[in-house]
Amino acid sequence: MRRDLYLCAVACTALTGVAMAASITPVPTANPKAPGLVTPNVLSPELDLRLLATGSMPLDGATSSTPYYGYIDSSAAVAALMVPVLGSAAAPSTPALESGKTEPDKNTYLVLEPSAGAAPQLGADPAYNYGTHFLYQGHEAGSHGYITRINLDADGAHRVTLLADTLSDGNLIPNIDGSTWYPFSRHLLFTGEEAAASGVTEGVVLQATLNYPSLVSKLDGVIGHAGWEGIQADSAGNLWLVADQGGTTSTLYPAARQPNSFVYRFVPRNRAALDQGGRLQALQVIKLDGSGPIVFHPGQADADVVSKDVRDLHTYGARFRTNWVTIHDTARDGFVAFDANAAAKLAGATPFKRPENGVFRPSYNNRFGEFFFTETGDTNNNSAVGREYGKYGGVFRLAQGGPNANSGVLSLFYLGDREHSGFDNITFLSDRQLAVVEDAGDTMHTQRKSLDSGYLFDATLDYSNAYNQPLRFLAEGRDASAVLDGHAAGLNGNGDNEITGIHCSDGDPGVEGLLGARVPRLFDDGWRLFWTQQHGDNNTWEIVPVRR
Repeated sequence: MRRDLYLCAVACTALTGVAMAASITPVPTANPKAPGLVTPNVLSPELDLRLLATGSMPLDGATSSTPYYGYIDSSAAVAALMVPVLGSAAAPSTPALESGKTEPDKNTYLVLEPSAGAAPQLGADPAYNYGTHFLYQGHEAGSHGYITRINLDADGAHRVTLLADTLSDGNLIPNIDGSTWYPFSRHLLFTGEEAAASGVTEGVVLQATLNYPSLVSKLDGVIGHAGWEGIQADSAGNLWLVADQGGTTSTLYPAARQPNSFVYRFVPRNRAALDQGGRLQALQVIKLDGSGPIVFHPGQADADVVSKDVRDLHTYGARFRTNWVTIHDTARDGFVAFDANAAAKLAGATPFKRPENGVFRPSYNNRFGEFFFTETGDTNNNSAVGREYGKYGGVFRLAQGGPNANSGVLSLFYLGDREHSGFDNITFLSDRQLAVVEDAGDTMHTQRKSLDSGYLFDATLDYSNAYNQPLRFLAEGRDASAVLDGHAAGLNGNGDNEITGIHCSDGDPGVEGLLGARVPRLFDDGWRLFWTQQHGDNNTWEIVPVRR
């Protein structure tokens, strides 16, 4: 059987529903990027999109500072301006300011059936039934962050509820990136990668209650500050976190960034109360020759971007021993907020080129023994280092004996290239099919003249063999607002659309519902697939099978 047909058949195994076609047809090319060109999203013809929420939707429970799902007031003068206007009679060539974008980000899906005697999920309207199926998101742009809940069973007026835009101490919520559900304490967890104006890392991990309005508090005295993005829980109650903090740009190798970001594991003292502390650990990778760990070298960006260790990490077939090193322990160090990135460097942890998100591979007999995480790379085709030094990033696999193991083996699963680069969000669709989406950025889009894509990988294939290639199932388009954002200076947009929040779940809020605990059956048994089209109109979508 031809390899491309084989991949179609394998993908069909993962994307099987009662009304699915016999195979998944690859989308042949990414959507082009050209000045002023608006293009629709393109999916494999066996798949379709269902719009769940769009940026201009008024929020259920809106506040004066947080009125809409995907837009936030940038000033009183433009509070109601949802669509940018390119000119006026007085200044026809001057773009008008538009309301700032809030960028709803990663998705967490929960099915919350009221148990006997328990109250249903509430919103701003005490007389309304908000249903049982919910999609939670944090927002990562604008003057502040906030938490929304898309009520999937609700009508338009009650479609998106504002759960919180302030912390329990009254301060505004910082901007948010990642999210997950932590069943052990029954909290939503959100991460932020935001840096303060001074350049000091201020990204935090937040915990939020499910109720309306949600009570939200920081965990920076326990987990610390970093460029937090991906966050997942394992069956032991540990939190696995991936941080993205772009490193120093090399002088000798223009546009190449020094590896500067880490993968973490937080071991809580009490799973039912994360704020009671625990140990934050960072992943340490041992050099191939066994001489010591691969570490960060201060002030040596030129050497690090082309070091043998960085090249080894991005070499197919290389297998590295790993350890978890404790970088902060509240029993020893107390509960004062700290810089996790600096602590990881001091402890000799191993830096990567902007790791973004991670997920456990679901299996039938070895739960939480494999952790796959993405690495974004330089997101610049003009980076002066080669692909073999992680210029385009990739996907890594960490294998351990179980979630509490202190050692493991790291290997490269897929090495990015010009067409497959800037990998960001990641989710498993079955025990072997992995969906990975790009956030290559406007610079790379312009350089390669194409927008982002979503790909299917087979976790059992060897991608060092050029015959094996990922299957494109989504070619992201560019809506009119995003085109205008990137075309006209002075607007409050963030440029081209980005794929984020790819999330496959059955919504089970119990420990058995942790991502990785059960093998997904997409489109069957309640398993659903979501993604967010950031920037521009800020739409959130569900991928569904075509009904024929």
